[in-house]
Amino acid sequence: MSVKTPNVGIVIVSHSPLVARGTADMVRQMVGDSVPLAWSGGNSQGELGTDAGGILTAIEAAWSEAGVAVFVDLGGAETNSEMAIEMLGLPRAKLISICNAPVVEGAVIAAAEASGGASLAKVVATAEELSP
Repeated sequence: MSVKTPNVGIVIVSHSPLVARGTADMVRQMVGDSVPLAWSGGNSQGELGTDAGGILTAIEAAWSEAGVAVFVDLGGAETNSEMAIEMLGLPRAKLISICNAPVVEGAVIAAAEASGGASLAKVVATAEELSP
């Protein structure tokens, strides 16, 4: 269970539960409990894939009034993350950004930025600097 802070939350979404969990573990070891953090990996049967309901649960677990940055690995993860954000509804949906950044590197650098109290826009911009 993540500790609620005023910092931007981070959500990791991967088709692989192991990748999602491993990335979240790495982020947690880098920034401790200073950033709300959650992950969603695999489909509803625990196989490779993603699940909008699971992503929604992760967003709610990492929720912060400062916003939530979501990191996705492949196209289906992005599509299901968009669906989860729609399911969350307004006004909270406006405080969530899907980052165009590598999952592991992006999540780590974003969490480091968020741990210092940066805004959602700054967290996203910092992570997206890593994109080719």
